[in-house]
Amino acid sequence: MRAVLYEAFGGRPEVREVPDPVPPSDGVLVRVVLTGLCRSDWYGWRGDDPGITLPQVPGHEFAGEVAALGAGVTGWRVGDRVTAPFVYACGSCPQCLAGDQQVCARQEQPGFTQWGSFAEYVTVRHAAVNLVRLPDAVGFPAAAVLGCRFGTAFRAVLARGRATAGEWVAVYGCGGVGLSAVLIAAAVGARVVAVDVAEPALALARRHGAVACVPAAGLTPAQLADAVRDATGGGAHVSIDALGSAVLLDAGVRSLRRRGRHVQVGLFPADGTSPPVPMDRVIAYELELHGSHGLPAHAYPRLLELVAAGALRPAELVSGTLTLAEAATALTTMDQPGPPGVRLITPT
Repeated sequence: MRAVLYEAFGGRPEVREVPDPVPPSDGVLVRVVLTGLCRSDWYGWRGDDPGITLPQVPGHEFAGEVAALGAGVTGWRVGDRVTAPFVYACGSCPQCLAGDQQVCARQEQPGFTQWGSFAEYVTVRHAAVNLVRLPDAVGFPAAAVLGCRFGTAFRAVLARGRATAGEWVAVYGCGGVGLSAVLIAAAVGARVVAVDVAEPALALARRHGAVACVPAAGLTPAQLADAVRDATGGGAHVSIDALGSAVLLDAGVRSLRRRGRHVQVGLFPADGTSPPVPMDRVIAYELELHGSHGLPAHAYPRLLELVAAGALRPAELVSGTLTLAEAATALTTMDQPGPPGVRLITPT
């Protein structure tokens, strides 16, 4: 098969002919129809994830069709339309047995611990736990957004942030995760203030339901927090750092009203340092701090129902498609300003 491959962290990714993967006995082989280009792929390519072994094929959010079944797989057929979370859960550890497969203690991840979906085929391990069937009403463009960014935002806004109608939700960083959070929060009736350095990203956030926008370029964390507090009439009920920035984490916490909830979704570089958190504000305001890491497969049916019914429209976040060769180049520049929205890759 053709795949994007890199052999050194920070090295040039190239499209190569590599052997077709073989499904494990309890997994399936998926023919990739569309896969997303995500900032997490860039972190992996840089070497910020200790679980990566080289050479590596990036890519962890995809949609496609079952191409082959492992010997022990039942309940699935070749040709079934599927997707999967970016966390492949083991299904048997204490976390999985409690329903928290997104933090599985023995998790594997395509594009990180195994070859990923910037390719014509990708394997899904432990299909009984991780494979998700797509309704006919959900197209491949929408499904390809769900595995990481939209699914992560769905859980971050509703399960971790517990956003409800009428509350203010401040979304810091309007890339794929941030725009997904804007769309989801607005869909449940929350009032959204979007924060980003790029006007095109803010314009897209307005289109997807943000009622206020804060241009972040040149502002300190304190200034950003003040701007959000002004826009929300005293502070957000929920703040979400969708980028992974010490500035945005600080501003997000400071912009909350009393008893507010901050949800950290964006990853930070693995440089051995930890971003500071204004704990004086956390204590004085009795704030909650939450991490959010994906969406387990058993939670997809509710999300897919909303997408099929048109209540959520992740396909509207897609801003363009790339070939594998274009994706290899785009991967290396994801730390630079780019087009707003989500870019998908067509492997064939």
